[in-house]
Amino acid sequence: MSSSHTNDPRQPSAARPYVAPQVAPQDLPVGYAGFIAVIFGVAGVMFRYKLSSWLALIFCAQSVANMRNIENDLKQVMMAMMFSLMGLITNYFGPPRPGKQS
Repeated sequence: MSSSHTNDPRQPSAARPYVAPQVAPQDLPVGYAGFIAVIFGVAGVMFRYKLSSWLALIFCAQSVANMRNIENDLKQVMMAMMFSLMGLITNYFGPPRPGKQS
């Protein structure tokens, strides 16, 4: 037991706690959930796909939960939320799709 302590190359006096480097808000990685929410929201409005609008709403919620930079991310999330809500409203309350028999 004492031989393992004498052969230990680590130096406890030189140990320092880890300090994470500061990262500027514009250098943070892109949140893909917000971008995907915008894409699904636009597809839901333009092509009148209900599933696309629901997926946009789900990705909006994920983007809000993982928001890092409030100024930049909030604009994108609000735009995606508006597209998804517009798509849901037009799909469920708007006129029927052209060519759809009902």
